[in-house]
Amino acid sequence: MVDIDLSQPPFTLLDETGREWVRGGVDLAYFDNDEIVLDAGQPGEFVYVIHKGEIAELDTSMSRSQARIGHYTTGDLFGAISILNGKSRYRFQAEQESLCYLLPKALFEQLCDTYPAFAEFFRQRLSEKARLLTEHRTQGGVTMAGFMLASVSECMRNPLVVSSQTSIAQAVAELNHSQADSLLVGEGHRFGMVTKTDLLNALVVEGVSQETPVLTIAHFALVSVRPDQYLFEALVDMTRHQVSRVVVTEADKPVGVVELTDVLSYFSSRSYVVSLQVEQATSLDELVRASSRTPELVQALMAQGVKLRFAMGLLGALNGRIMAKAWRFLVDEPYCDRTCLMVMGSEGRGEQILKTDQDNGLILPDDLEWPDCRQRMDAFTDVLIRMGYPPCPGNIMVSNPAWVGTQTEWRQRIDRWVAHRDGDSLMNLAILLDAHAVAGDARLLESLRESLFASCAGNELLLSYFARTALRFSTPLTLFGTLKKPQHGIDIKKGGIFPIVHGVRTLALERSIHPTSTLDRLEALVEDGRLDARFADDLGEALSLFTELRLRQQLERLHDTEPEQQDSRLVVQQLSSLERDLLREALHIVKDFKQRLSHRFHLEY
Repeated sequence: MVDIDLSQPPFTLLDETGREWVRGGVDLAYFDNDEIVLDAGQPGEFVYVIHKGEIAELDTSMSRSQARIGHYTTGDLFGAISILNGKSRYRFQAEQESLCYLLPKALFEQLCDTYPAFAEFFRQRLSEKARLLTEHRTQGGVTMAGFMLASVSECMRNPLVVSSQTSIAQAVAELNHSQADSLLVGEGHRFGMVTKTDLLNALVVEGVSQETPVLTIAHFALVSVRPDQYLFEALVDMTRHQVSRVVVTEADKPVGVVELTDVLSYFSSRSYVVSLQVEQATSLDELVRASSRTPELVQALMAQGVKLRFAMGLLGALNGRIMAKAWRFLVDEPYCDRTCLMVMGSEGRGEQILKTDQDNGLILPDDLEWPDCRQRMDAFTDVLIRMGYPPCPGNIMVSNPAWVGTQTEWRQRIDRWVAHRDGDSLMNLAILLDAHAVAGDARLLESLRESLFASCAGNELLLSYFARTALRFSTPLTLFGTLKKPQHGIDIKKGGIFPIVHGVRTLALERSIHPTSTLDRLEALVEDGRLDARFADDLGEALSLFTELRLRQQLERLHDTEPEQQDSRLVVQQLSSLERDLLREALHIVKDFKQRLSHRFHLEY
């Protein structure tokens, strides 16, 4: 029996019996340097798993300089697709002396018939393979965490619905009888919510009569979710909208209510305590302590296999709440409500996981006078530093007057940046395009965004300059399409993340698309007809893969004292064979996207 390592996908999709079949059925073969292991057009007879050595994948229809399209090394496998398709499309040739395990065709087909997940592995696209990788990183190594799969329908209560004629006294009686904390009041085709706190305030604080219709104290601006959504999404919505319950609707009718207490009871992870501590903070010191626990939240979410998009959504909402509370602690009421505090960069896109450099700005209405604005902004920057948000190296912070201004001043800046089109101006436009309001009057930012679109969306020359930045960094692939493997690692932020983020940002600017998240922008571009749905899906999965690989590295280095250890470099040699395969596919998607951008905005000229 051959001692073959079966600890990586796809062999982890087999049970112990299947793995014993593999161990008992494989053989070991030697291939000399330059020897052809499997030729183009040759029937597939084996799946090859490399024990030692390196194998090149060659497209014999291409010129010699362009023929090398793939590269395989220790732990990688090839040949399965040749069996599934009947013959090999490409040539596989040893680049040095190599030892390979040979899994016979009959045994491979037996495994595929017995284990559907194993067979599906070889037919999957990037998005499915990335999902598989996420599942196998969870604690237990087999399935995603339970709360990741939990749906809203598993945690919702039946709604207590009363008519618009119901009095406050009757509503209290209904709540006591049903032991509910809230009820819904129907009026025509719309519904409002009344909580026990609303009833208490109406009767005791405001002195409203018990015979008053409960409709008069109902809140109609409700946050709703669908029964089939993930329960995790409901928690994100509660955090983002600062509410303790959401209404579950189906065909515009309420079918349930989800309370925050129910969600927290359903989830046993300590990570959710962080959200509560932020909400309950009554001073800056308490808020600083709560904020310091967000790395624990990140580690818990990653350990339990939460899909990266949901993790980013929760962290983005939580960071927004932290900043909004700090803002209210420092800024007097009139200025809080009339101004707009915005975050930009990865914070604005909701794509940060760990705390990133501060990127924030402030919009003031033209008629507002704020004598000590500068002092308050300096204090706010200092508080964020205390909370673990490092100062921005480019000084893009409210403590810098260049990032504080009235509506008129901001529009003048936009006009100036559009006219100049130099490096700094284009960077500033990109930063502002990602802005997201976290406190104050969000309408100020929306008005400014409309001005930004009006100045840029139809300006082909500006868009061409703007798009060019996405091509600034080379994709870390060799001329032969394989991964570069420098000892110090590849810069995945420059080579993978930035081209997608900025390229999608450019297309969003061209089409005046309002969402700031890259994934939301991709969805909007598909709806707009600007991108093919399949390609947009692959771009999103590639971005998620790059971000997750980078995040894992950052978490491993979280307590390093050397700042240079917190960089964006991935050491390819330290990745599993599946991760290397996914990374190579994802970088080819980036390369394709850059070519499309170059063609669309005439950058080849």
